[in-house]
Amino acid sequence: MDTLRALQSYLDRNPAEIDVVERFTRFLLSGIDVFHRTRLDGHFTASCWLVSPDRASVLLTHHRKLGRWLQLGGHADGDSNLVRVAFNEATEESGIEGLMVLPEIFDLDAHTIPARTNEPEHTHWDVRFVVLAPSLKFDVSDESHALAWRPIGELVHSSDESIKRMACKWQVQTGI
Repeated sequence: MDTLRALQSYLDRNPAEIDVVERFTRFLLSGIDVFHRTRLDGHFTASCWLVSPDRASVLLTHHRKLGRWLQLGGHADGDSNLVRVAFNEATEESGIEGLMVLPEIFDLDAHTIPARTNEPEHTHWDVRFVVLAPSLKFDVSDESHALAWRPIGELVHSSDESIKRMACKWQVQTGI
């Protein structure tokens, strides 16, 4: 499914998020380079709401560069198939084999990445997907300080609004 159709499908399921979907759609249509890191004002990324076999916990990473607990994910690096990007990032960053990514967009989040020595401040247009883990065993990659399974019931009280929003969405969708 191409990104434009995926955004429309997301809007059909989440009509209250029309403003977010319209912003993502405008960015998507703003140039052919939106999936490339070389787009200096921003680019697409894909993230994973990687849930445990019992669907009650999510695997978070203590991000090496940002120093915060976040969902797994990364840059599209030219790949417009964001489902594939999310799957690859989840596999690479968790080391978990047999993951299954659900192809419908779970969440959208545009957030600012601070400037660093070799890149200006820019926006990550993050498209998030649910990824199902067949086991709790993981390996920590070089991109993380640590990985940890966190109960979703605790994350609904997170100070990180993005994590909190996804935890609340997950509880509404699953009843967990």
